[in-house]
Amino acid sequence: MQMPQPSASVIGRKDQIVARLSEVLPRDAVISDERETRAYECDALTAYKCPPLCAVLPATTKEVSDVLRICHELGVPVVPRGSGTSLAGGALPTADCVILGVAKMNGVIETNYDDRYIRVQTGRTNLSVTGAVEADGFFYAPDPSSQLACAIAGNIAMNSGGAHCLKYGVTTNNLMGVTMVLMDGTVVEIGGAHLDAGGLDLLGVICGSEGQLGVVTEATLRILHKPEGARPVLMGYDSSEVAGQVVTDIIKAGILPVAIEFMDRPCIEATEAFAKAGYPMCEALLIVEVEGSDAEIDAQLKLIMEIAAKHNPVELREAKDSDEAGRIWLGRKSAFGAMGQINDYMCLDGTIPVSSLPFVLKRISEMSKEFGLDVGNVFHAGDGNMHPLILFDANKPGDLELCEEFGAEILKLCVEVGGCLTGEHGVGIEKRDLMNVQFAPADLEAQMAVKDIFDPAWLLNAAKVFPLDSSQPRRAA
Repeated sequence: MQMPQPSASVIGRKDQIVARLSEVLPRDAVISDERETRAYECDALTAYKCPPLCAVLPATTKEVSDVLRICHELGVPVVPRGSGTSLAGGALPTADCVILGVAKMNGVIETNYDDRYIRVQTGRTNLSVTGAVEADGFFYAPDPSSQLACAIAGNIAMNSGGAHCLKYGVTTNNLMGVTMVLMDGTVVEIGGAHLDAGGLDLLGVICGSEGQLGVVTEATLRILHKPEGARPVLMGYDSSEVAGQVVTDIIKAGILPVAIEFMDRPCIEATEAFAKAGYPMCEALLIVEVEGSDAEIDAQLKLIMEIAAKHNPVELREAKDSDEAGRIWLGRKSAFGAMGQINDYMCLDGTIPVSSLPFVLKRISEMSKEFGLDVGNVFHAGDGNMHPLILFDANKPGDLELCEEFGAEILKLCVEVGGCLTGEHGVGIEKRDLMNVQFAPADLEAQMAVKDIFDPAWLLNAAKVFPLDSSQPRRAA
């Protein structure tokens, strides 16, 4: 994947840049030794690596403001970084950039149970937000698979979702306000701890902007009362197409489970070997979870089981207690790690209309044979957020390029059926050159005009999201 040529002028001024940054940050918060910067040479898209000029780890909004003001003054590109779990290369550096990591910014600023919100620094991990409030009967709904490690900053940048987003929505549905630092060091407050905050409604522009507009240092997040109870059911089928039709039928019936998750045979086999969750050996498996009171759960599951039974399941298993529920979820939660033990893989996240699931799964299977690469499918089926895992051999010449070509065709298929390129991983560099598939030149121009307002010099994460030929005139200005 092509990256812009680094600026020789910026690289030649490394000592000056590091010295200026060291004036406003503690000594251990500026990392400039080339060996140490290798820790930041990539994110979870590990196929491409490049150590940055240096990395900085500020601990406060003021320190972030000082860093950005200096980099703006010196014309130094900045790449914001949360926990580095981006699968789309959103935090991939260039040799002339400063990585601005928010890992030290992990505190809870305020918790308000009456108004149901928590304000945190954005280096805090997703799971630890719930950890801060669960003893009092609350939780934070978005739950990406990487929630143990991923930071709220990255969740906001990529508009992350998770298994339970079918009922509760993704990050944008649970984000109430942010403190954000612009590239020139200006600190702005957007939204707030209540509905319809005053001023322009820019929160929806910020969430999902992939570090293009500013660095979010603090976030006000909606917290919810824990449900009275929850119960999953496991369904096994002889084909992925049939399982896809079951998902469609459940949604059409007007039932709103908290989650509908899908796994196909390659993922089932890998997770069974890894986690031994007791899954049936079949072509496709669904995990459907509902929540509420016992009576509500029973009523919803009765309808869901009736729909499932009409499609001749290989197995239909309802959790009877918390131990069985945990085992049903065990394999799904272990899927990505399990697949990583058997092969190199590239994880995509195109999103499609739920009604298109049977057709898209069939086409992916056909394309797998055409490209000669296996695919494991594990995804949030309820909202059509697909995560095909394309298996390849990183040590085999040409296999990575073939994998990328196959992945591009899958994402084009998603757009073709009325979906989009990304559901929660973001565009980054992985899908950057496919933006022309989804957007007309005028659409891209409108999006880049928004960036012009927030970051006129195009110094923030400028190699991402927009095709390089489209953004080149602005980056070169």
